[in-house]
Amino acid sequence: MELHDRIARRQRADDADPEYDAISPLGHPSEPVSRGAVIEQLLDILSPIFTADRPADGYLWGPKGAGKSAIVRALFAECSRQHGKRSTRMYTSTRAAPTTELRFLYVDSRQAQSTFALLHTVVASLSAETVPKQGIGSATMRDRLTTQLTQRDRQVVVAVDHVGDHETLDCGTVFEQLAPFRSSVSCLAIGRKEPADTAISDRSAITRVHLEPYTQHTLVEVLTSRITDAQLRSATTTDMLAEVATWANGDAHDALAALFGAAVTAGADTDTPIDDEALAAGMAAVPRPCVALGRVMSLPTSRQRIVRRLIELPEAARSSVRAAAEAISSDELDLSRATIERVLYELAEAGIVRRVKAEQPSETGRPPSRVEPRFPTLVFEQLAET
Repeated sequence: MELHDRIARRQRADDADPEYDAISPLGHPSEPVSRGAVIEQLLDILSPIFTADRPADGYLWGPKGAGKSAIVRALFAECSRQHGKRSTRMYTSTRAAPTTELRFLYVDSRQAQSTFALLHTVVASLSAETVPKQGIGSATMRDRLTTQLTQRDRQVVVAVDHVGDHETLDCGTVFEQLAPFRSSVSCLAIGRKEPADTAISDRSAITRVHLEPYTQHTLVEVLTSRITDAQLRSATTTDMLAEVATWANGDAHDALAALFGAAVTAGADTDTPIDDEALAAGMAAVPRPCVALGRVMSLPTSRQRIVRRLIELPEAARSSVRAAAEAISSDELDLSRATIERVLYELAEAGIVRRVKAEQPSETGRPPSRVEPRFPTLVFEQLAET
């Protein structure tokens, strides 16, 4: 933790409201905890850009909840703060070379799920003007990107997160889309799959960086840091954080989701601790295995509303997809039962909800199956309200 952060925290009033956002699994701290070695590996890849040379392409991979997004977001934010939009002029013994503008762009592929959306996000980040999304195609967007790169002599590093998820571009496609701009653009893809299981398995020019899951000790450090940021140190104990870390088995996403749910259940603040009952409720609201909450929050608003209503239904109303769709359609969603039923099947196919077959299936037709969420429900309910 930086000194200015420590001092600022001490300056806060003792009775300040807790900041639950600090323990949200969607939040990313400015200073990742205990990931210095991986940050150094990523800086090894990026370092050429600090002298206006193109870095090599890279692929950061590791399991869910290992801190990939947190590391890259923090690193790119700091690189942008120190070097972003800064012009670097290279000198020789006879003349000064043209200035080169350095840019560090982060793209969440959950928000840019097509090749057009990827290119549009990059162009929009570089352009001072609004870039239209309608009436143009990928070819036009490539032309615009070429213009943005050449008019101002830019060197750009694009980090594309969550590649290879169920609904996102695979890393091979991401590298392929940015390859025509190789002289000015390098790409850092971030995903879960091992390189051997991706389209880049035989591309040795792409530098691989592997991120291991958190150890129990390190995950406790992560939780302690977040709890401190949330002003909830007095609401937890070291033994409680160790219990959550052990239960989460190295997954910071699930650990934070359980802690967030426990804090909400207890109404935790500086005077109200998280008790055993609240902690059990927080962990129970995180299914195992658990889908990353970011996937759910990236759904279109209409689907988020369906999901929200689904988790509010009593278990009996979720006894089958049809029953759940019927119960949801009775609300003011302006969607037919058939549409909601189709969406529920699609969400099950995507892994966001799970269909559990009934023990005694009906004799005819598709066997009924109850619908269960596969994401942290307490966190989703709280964040969906804001």
